[in-house]
Amino acid sequence: MNILVTGGTGFIGRWVVGRLLKDGQKVWVIDNLANSSLDNLKEYSGNEHLQMVKIMDLKDRESLIELFRETTFDLCYHLAASINVQDSIDDPETTFNNDTIATFYLLEECRKQHVKIVFMSTCMVYARASDEHGIHEQSPIKPASPYAGAKIAAENMVLSYFFAYGLPVVVVRPFNTYGPYQKTGGEGGVVAIFIHNKLKGEPLNIYGDGTQSRDLLFVEDCADFVVEAGYSDQLNGEIVNAGTGKDISINQLAELISAGKAPIHHIPHIHPQSEIQKLLCNYQKAEKILSWTPKVTIEEGIKRTENWIQSTFHRKDRSKS
Repeated sequence: MNILVTGGTGFIGRWVVGRLLKDGQKVWVIDNLANSSLDNLKEYSGNEHLQMVKIMDLKDRESLIELFRETTFDLCYHLAASINVQDSIDDPETTFNNDTIATFYLLEECRKQHVKIVFMSTCMVYARASDEHGIHEQSPIKPASPYAGAKIAAENMVLSYFFAYGLPVVVVRPFNTYGPYQKTGGEGGVVAIFIHNKLKGEPLNIYGDGTQSRDLLFVEDCADFVVEAGYSDQLNGEIVNAGTGKDISINQLAELISAGKAPIHHIPHIHPQSEIQKLLCNYQKAEKILSWTPKVTIEEGIKRTENWIQSTFHRKDRSKS
């Protein structure tokens, strides 16, 4: 198939691209590089199936129209987005433009060619887990940040194109994804930041009391889920979750990563009003329809992520010498 991946140089995007190339698909990548790097795709630079990597912003509507004029796509994975909760609180307009307006522009091009679109949403649209069985696709949503609000708005636009035009669409809501290639700074995830700080001999800073919990999904499991959601016709017009079905408190996570080798500090929360106390995924729908289940345990995932972050330190040291 001819497949377009927006945000394909990003953390999850580069793993989705890798899986598609492994499957022998022809892949086009567009990204504005606002939160990523072309280096993330260096591993695939010689791959005969990688057709194009183009630096482009989805809000540049003329360039988007031109791209769809040049190529007939079969499938589009839409992963490009502003993803930082605090940034969305500080500057909601940028997040809305990148996550909602840009999605509308892409939907219009997909509609003209009847290109299936897989829209990457987020578990941050949900209210807290209501019972021990976890959050399922019909669980209550709560736009506790402009990021969540922009994603919910975009989800509704995507689903409206299924109902109004018969455009095949899927909304995917992965839970907290971590692993190699995730940023280790302020825009990264908690696992990457904690590991980075431990390796640097710096404290692991926990916002609030650390009792908040997360369902942590390894990035390769997430990429497999996203790709499979695009391949299946059974999920058209549907929302589907992916997670592990197990949550861990941030305090427990810090202890697991620190292993007694780094101090753990509690600091005031930067956005307590947008915190979701408990995120626990019920992924039965993905398991039933896609036969998808997560394969990587939290212990194995942390080990692989730590090995990768350590390797980036070595690469930086070599580049300085």
